Amino acid sequence: MLNQAISDFSLPGTGEEPFRLSEVKSALLVVYFYPKDNTPGCTAEGSDFRDLYAEFRRADCEVVGVSRDSVASHRNFKTKMAFPFELLSDEDERVCSLFAVIKMKNMYGKKVRGIERSTFVLDRDRLVRREWRGVKVPGHVQEVLDFVRAV
Repeated sequence: MLNQAISDFSLPGTGEEPFRLSEVKSALLVVYFYPKDNTPGCTAEGSDFRDLYAEFRRADCEVVGVSRDSVASHRNFKTKMAFPFELLSDEDERVCSLFAVIKMKNMYGKKVRGIERSTFVLDRDRLVRREWRGVKVPGHVQEVLDFVRAV
């Protein structure tokens, strides 16, 4: 997907209005896909983005998280974790498909479809400048921030 343009999309989320890609004003946008609200890895990843969010904003970069959870679930998760960025609900997997993050995964010995933890950095023209797939949480958000600062 590197250097590919992402088509405009809109998703409901934790903001007052639906999120629309074309309305993002920052120079860069981090879109991170995560499997499920309130799970250990997803909580740790979101917390890392929360803790470094001011640094992303100083680099003129916005952050949004995307999963298949409902808006209500996202609102509870965002409030509980004090996330300063929006969480977007992609229950029909439309945007997950756009970024090709739905994969077959092993869950307790069973094959299940789910989101592969992935992060994308888009520039002002909404070209994918960098992607990480199959993300391991420790150190990942700092690596993303380092990339954003270098662009």
